[in-house]
Amino acid sequence: FSAEQEAQALRKAMKGFGTDEDAIIEILTKLNVSQRQQVLITYKSSIGRDLINDLKSELSGNFERVIVGMMTPTTLYDVHELRRAMKGAGTDEGCLIEILASRTNEEIRRINENYKHQYGRTLEEDIVSDTSSVFRRVLVSLATGNRDEGMYVDEALAHQDAQCLYEAGEKKWGTDEVQFLTILCTRNRRHLLRVFDAYRGIANKDITESIKSEMSGDLEDALLAVVKCMRNKPAYFAERLYKSMKGLGTDDDTLIRVMVSRSEIDMLDIRREFLTMYGKSLHSFIKGDCSGDYRKVLLRLCGG
Repeated sequence: FSAEQEAQALRKAMKGFGTDEDAIIEILTKLNVSQRQQVLITYKSSIGRDLINDLKSELSGNFERVIVGMMTPTTLYDVHELRRAMKGAGTDEGCLIEILASRTNEEIRRINENYKHQYGRTLEEDIVSDTSSVFRRVLVSLATGNRDEGMYVDEALAHQDAQCLYEAGEKKWGTDEVQFLTILCTRNRRHLLRVFDAYRGIANKDITESIKSEMSGDLEDALLAVVKCMRNKPAYFAERLYKSMKGLGTDDDTLIRVMVSRSEIDMLDIRREFLTMYGKSLHSFIKGDCSGDYRKVLLRLCGG
């Protein structure tokens, strides 16, 4: 890998009349995030221009969004997406839920630092001013990045938690959502998997069924996302991708975000889960749903 060579090749692809989109896709998809950052710096030092600005002026639409996303450091990409989700009129709750429910404590800590640095106020402040009620409390809790990440499972506590969830939901008239928040947003993964097993024994149904019947709207989506991420994160993302493409129209925001943010983390696992869950490959799904350079770059991120 030579950052100098790649920088020159990118300049060549954009210089003069017309843009060689295929060359840009070819160069950027074979590099990883940290190599792309090196190219960004080298481009500026050896060509004296800003690579992101050049890309933005040459490309457009969803294709541009994917390429710029790929050129953005991982944490910063999450930060930009969270900000986009809350900026202006309306809120993209799905984006807030997806990022906050799926990132590790360390990732959340870095997101909080970068968010403050970028926008001069905290992520929590924006969440509080943009959302409401128990949904707000779930997001605030997840945004603290304070989940127990140990491996210890306390059998007695797991049963107690399961009983608590049962009594907070299925067993009573009305739902005590805060009990769900406390248990689902703070306990470690192995402990929660044990709680879900115990819950099935007590309630005779899966925890996800109870959440669906007891909650609604954004709160339901948020708690379901937490449960799904605890059980199988790649399957959660496979479902996000499937829903972004199935039916009429495409939810490009979600499609781009998941493809860009997971491409170097668990894309192979996501592909495997996608095939298992839907009987079709992610590759063929993207192929049928997108077109042009946008499709080309997504297929390269997908691989296989």
